[in-house]
Amino acid sequence: MDELLKILKQNALESPENIAKMLSLSVSEVKSRIAKYEKKGVIRGYQAILNEDELDLGRVTAVIEVKVTPERGGGFNRISSRISKFSEVQSVYLMSGAYDLLLFVAGKDLKEVALFVSEKLATIEGVISTSTHFMLKTYKHHGLLMETEHEDERLKVSP
Repeated sequence: MDELLKILKQNALESPENIAKMLSLSVSEVKSRIAKYEKKGVIRGYQAILNEDELDLGRVTAVIEVKVTPERGGGFNRISSRISKFSEVQSVYLMSGAYDLLLFVAGKDLKEVALFVSEKLATIEGVISTSTHFMLKTYKHHGLLMETEHEDERLKVSP
């Protein structure tokens, strides 16, 4: 992967000036390369990674495994595209193993996610079965630990 992309992936707020210094490039070259990556669709967006367990969002996230029948001529692409368009769906991945697709779905509560599965997802032609798992706590997300290390507050005792 290009070093420029590695830097942006680690910290999307890094300024073009700092990136230019890190890579021994001109600021205009850095800005030009970023613009090319954005235009080409390599850079799809910029997001802050939040520890949602610390926020009172009043929502749940589910991981849903989906077994589908691939379509002739379209394989998994058409059904994955259709599933991706639902507002509840945050991510969709083609997987190997017992299930074909892996979905991350958000809802305001367990019932809303259950209704999404039963009324929207399961009714799509080609969906054979689903397996839903609710996320209870996040320990690490996109390579970042969600809990900060707490120093041991006890007094140290030496022999």
